[in-house]
Amino acid sequence: MEARTVPARPIPALPKAHLHLHFTGSMRHSTLVELAAEHEVHLPDALVEDWPPHLRATDERGWFRFQRLYDIARSVLRTEDDLRRLLRETAEDEASEGSGWLEIQVDPSGYAARFGGLTPTVELVLDAARQAEEAAGIGIGVVIAANRTKHPLDAKALARLAVRYAGRGVVGFGLSNDERRGRAYDFEGAFRIARNGGLLSDPHGGELLGPASVRECLDTLSADRIGHGVRAVEDPRLLDRIVERGVTLEVCPASNVGLGVAATAAEVPVRRLYEAGASIALGADDPLLFGSRLARQYELVRAEHGFSDAELAALARQSINASAAPEVTRKQLLAGVETWLATPPVPHPLA
Repeated sequence: MEARTVPARPIPALPKAHLHLHFTGSMRHSTLVELAAEHEVHLPDALVEDWPPHLRATDERGWFRFQRLYDIARSVLRTEDDLRRLLRETAEDEASEGSGWLEIQVDPSGYAARFGGLTPTVELVLDAARQAEEAAGIGIGVVIAANRTKHPLDAKALARLAVRYAGRGVVGFGLSNDERRGRAYDFEGAFRIARNGGLLSDPHGGELLGPASVRECLDTLSADRIGHGVRAVEDPRLLDRIVERGVTLEVCPASNVGLGVAATAAEVPVRRLYEAGASIALGADDPLLFGSRLARQYELVRAEHGFSDAELAALARQSINASAAPEVTRKQLLAGVETWLATPPVPHPLA
């Protein structure tokens, strides 16, 4: 049967900001395989022949498997050149998909032992980001993320470190890993330090746990953005508060399916969130483990949720406006969105 086509504009040509991308998870699969061979790191079948891996993290065993694969992938980053290569290639991939601004999230404690400590690791990442943005022609900000499975005092140390580099490449402070193993409430002190230092508050919440997880991010951590946040649809009053406060939800459709948060991309509540008035920034989360990058997320909401080009442009605007990009960059990207909309659509195959 011949594939159906509809008039539509090409998504890679739509200027956008990518606000939910993890450092190791942004690596190209081919680079993972090459670096593993170079450094003699054994990769399990799930990261080679069976890639992308079949994941489901709705129980503790599933999350452990996901985290184990992530840790194995991180272990191939052995040298400064490896880190620089990762960021350079990530920036190239983002540019090819229409990202004019990228905010990449990194927990430096995962690399500190290899690169001389927390401060040298942050400085290496920031220097690599500057090189990558110059080479690819996009802007890059760094979100320093604490690990919610570690002690809150570790998070405070990271927050103080992040504030030292505010205005020098670090734009936000995050909180990642399994929501079920560390309440947002426990990290209020770290986020207070980050906010007082001028950084965006960008914790994960409302992915593996329900509305209570989102509420803690909103009320206790004063979130400007929330990583995922899709479970907020289960509490209409909470969703109304998110809309009223202008908090942006970083929704990652492929990731939600990959981890079992939703059975299919059609069940990720993008349309419900959008029609409720929520600001949404689509994200790819960890392309290395979920097998798709940013443009694919826009394709999914076009195909599975019936988003028109005008609605896709609205999502792109929301991502840009929610970013920490300099004002001149925002204006350029927003103008590019209008140019994209003014361009006549072409036949596009339905995903």
